[in-house]
Amino acid sequence: MTERDPIGVLLVDDHPVVREGLSAMLELDPGIRVVGQAGSGEEAVVQAGRLRPDIVLLDLRMGAMDGVAATGHILRESPRTKVVIVTTYEDDADILRAVEAGAAGYLLKGSSREELVQAVKAAARGETVLTPSLAPKLFRARVAEPPVLSEREREVLQLVREGRTNADIGQRLFISEATVKTHLLRSFKKLAVSDRTAAVMAALERGLLS
Repeated sequence: MTERDPIGVLLVDDHPVVREGLSAMLELDPGIRVVGQAGSGEEAVVQAGRLRPDIVLLDLRMGAMDGVAATGHILRESPRTKVVIVTTYEDDADILRAVEAGAAGYLLKGSSREELVQAVKAAARGETVLTPSLAPKLFRARVAEPPVLSEREREVLQLVREGRTNADIGQRLFISEATVKTHLLRSFKKLAVSDRTAAVMAALERGLLS
């Protein structure tokens, strides 16, 4: 991208109406061009590798592969691409996970068109962008003690990492499937995630799994 080229943006959200709304706002600026859209984390990784956008505006929670996991994959494949999380979630831990994964910014979906455009341009310049109200949350998250998983919770997540089902884990650890689910739910709460894949990723990022 030269100074005269428009900033290429890939939009990622599992709701088409959100993608279309973001696209309409961004395309009003002649310095920005929406080069593609994706409806999942997996599709975002593929599209980013194919299109090599300057910026990826990425939703946080989209199912099997969340925004944090997708960020890691995208940046490994396209190191020059900047990822900005755009979400309705403003939990301290979510913000920290996104930044630790390499995201260049974190914006709320309630941001104005001007804020969105300026964030895209700032990220393209290599600056970190953050909705102002979220700065204190990021600070709190950075200084907070890391979550502590019990030995059993770590064992369960390690087996999840190996691709085992809840039934398999129960048989291996000599506990019921319901108990496995209980350990997983406790892990989700401690790690501020909502699914198995995100829990494993968060635990690995924090050095809680070997």
